[in-house]
Amino acid sequence: MMRQKFFAFLGVVAIAATMTAACSKSDSGITTAVKTKFASDDIVKATDINVDTKDKIVTLRGEVQSSAAKNRAVEIARATDGVRDVVDVLVVTPGPAATSGVADSAREAGRDTAGITGDAGITTAVKTKMLADTTVSGLKIDVDTKDGIVSLSGNVASAVEKRRAVEIAKETDGVKSVSDHLKIVKE
Repeated sequence: MMRQKFFAFLGVVAIAATMTAACSKSDSGITTAVKTKFASDDIVKATDINVDTKDKIVTLRGEVQSSAAKNRAVEIARATDGVRDVVDVLVVTPGPAATSGVADSAREAGRDTAGITGDAGITTAVKTKMLADTTVSGLKIDVDTKDGIVSLSGNVASAVEKRRAVEIAKETDGVKSVSDHLKIVKE
């Protein structure tokens, strides 16, 4: 009996791993994987990078503060499972020169905080919440954020799932509004 339960458990784990691998190779899964890697990378600091994936080709748009950050962003995207190619449309715009003074330190701290809750941070937070929510199939929903406006696209199985995905996005810190492009598709 114990042996049967063990093998049943192994079967469930194998199916879950296969499903996760298959979903992570979808365009939205690739986009999520790249954005997640960017958000946790110390060099990229991807608050101003937009990631779009079409037919497993990742397009990177936006601004980075150095050539090193640009190169690292492209490297991360290329190294992500399922990516066939990367289109680099990133622009290097160095930040302002270092200054001194208490007011400047306060402004710098404000910028650091803004980076945490910037567009990439918001996208990561929304996606993480969706992946943790059992009502929503987070791997099938693409989340993009521009200027605090979250855009949701992809297919969902029901009106309940669609409503919950929008609700999760609206409840996330830093979100100004949500643009819902989700389609209900019966599987």
